[in-house]
Order: sequence, then structure tokens, then C-alpha cells
Amino acid sequence: KELKTKLTSLQELERKLAVVRQPVSQLAELLYVQPIGLEGVVPFLSGDADVGTLRALTDTTQMVSERQQAVEQTSTLYKETERLAGEAQELRAGNLLAEAQMAAEIDTLRQRSDKIVKSLTAALVKLGIKIDKVGRAALGCNPLQAATANSYPNGLIPKSMLCPLQQKGFSLRADATIAFVSLNEAYRKRFGKPMCVTDAYRSLAEQQSVYYRRPGFAAVPGRSNHGLGLAVDLCGGVERFRSTEFVWMEKNSKRYGWFHPAWAYSSPFEPWHWEYDPKIDSLL
Repeated sequence: KELKTKLTSLQELERKLAVVRQPVSQLAELLYVQPIGLEGVVPFLSGDADVGTLRALTDTTQMVSERQQAVEQTSTLYKETERLAGEAQELRAGNLLAEAQMAAEIDTLRQRSDKIVKSLTAALVKLGIKIDKVGRAALGCNPLQAATANSYPNGLIPKSMLCPLQQKGFSLRADATIAFVSLNEAYRKRFGKPMCVTDAYRSLAEQQSVYYRRPGFAAVPGRSNHGLGLAVDLCGGVERFRSTEFVWMEKNSKRYGWFHPAWAYSSPFEPWHWEYDPKIDSLL
């Protein structure tokens, strides 16, 4: 901004300089074409100057005085122009130096970024939160919110404390979401499609609704792991006991902190129900 102001002032001075230079040029041209009086300076040297010659002398003297002022103004403007030009050059050099320093700092930050990511990943793993290249996609939600979400009553976790799954319309606690994203990617690589989800976090009101509709297949409201944001109900083949998808989940889900609880094998029988345990995840 300061450089722009200097350049604007410099342009204005150059305009003024062009204006005051004009009368100086006119004076030089006039004295060259039309010397003083009709016979130049001869009448003054011989003592024969008449009234016309004296009047011409007076006019010329006044003209010379005015032109002298113009010359002085021109000199002042030239000096000011040189000063502003110098300051503008210094500012430009300063800007170039600042740009170079900024570019160097950005390059340094880029070089450090990998180390920072690795340090953050290690810190999250120590907290029991599994992070891999796929799981990072779920970090739009703060993974440290898992501990905060755990302090809320079952089914009363605020939406802001939950993380959305890739399956639209469903969400879980932050650490469970991150682990599920990785599990989902592994499932996609094996079966060529993402996991099918029919339910995830349930609010207390939703738990009550499910319990009244399916009392034999739902936990008492306020006691479901769905209300903690730590359980999902799956479809797409996983819901069929001993299917290829179910067997794959049994074999691989614990690698991501997920498991099929013992009670779900018989009482009640829910092959579609899977839960997340951060303790399992932290041991992997």
C-alpha cells in the first residue's frame, strides 16, 4: 500500500514538472528568436535606448524573473521526484525480500508437515484412537471429542459431539467413526462395495420408539450401546449369520476395534449388530 502511494505521488510530481518546464522552454526559444529590442543589446551599449527599448527591457526582465521562479520550482520538483523514486525503489526491494522470506518459511512448513502428522497420529494412538490413511478422512470431527461424548448420558449425546459416517444419515462417537471408516474401506476392497448400515447412534427418543415396536429385539431405553454411539446395525449380507460377509467381519473387524458381542449370537440373535470397543483398538 505504501509503495502504491509513493508511485502515485511520483506520477503527480512528473505531471507538475512537465507543466513548469514549458515556460522555461518558451523563454529560451523567445530569446533566441527575438533578442532584446530591435537591435539586440547594441542600443544599451551606445546610450541610444528609446522608450520602446526600455519597455521591452522591463517586459523581458519581468519575464526572466517569472521564468527564474519556474526554473527554481523545476529544480525542487526534480529533487522531490528523485527522492520519491529512491523511496519507491527501497520499498520494492523490501517487498521482494519479504516475499522471498515468506516463500522460504512456507517451504520449511511443508517439509515439517509430515513430521507433524506423524506426531499427531502417535499422540492419538496413545489415547486409544486408531488412525490410518483412511481413518484420517473422518478427522473433520475432532477425535478428542470422544472423551467428552462419553460424559453424556446414554442417548443424550449432542449432535456436535458425534461424527458422521460415510453412509449418509448415520453417526457415531468420534473414535468409533474413525475406526469404522477404516473398516469400511477394508470391506470395500474385499467386496467391491461399502458396508450397508441400517442404524448407528440412537437418541433416547429413538431407543424408546424401537423398544416399543420391537421389545424382544431392543435393549431397554437408556442401556443400548447405540445410545453411546458405539454400535451399528449392518445389512448387505452381514446380517445373515455365517454368510461370506459375516464371516469376513468376524475375522477382520477386531483389527479395527469392532466386534460381534457374544450375546448377539443367541440372546437375542442379532447377526447384524456390531459394537466398537476402544480398548480393543488401543491394543492393536
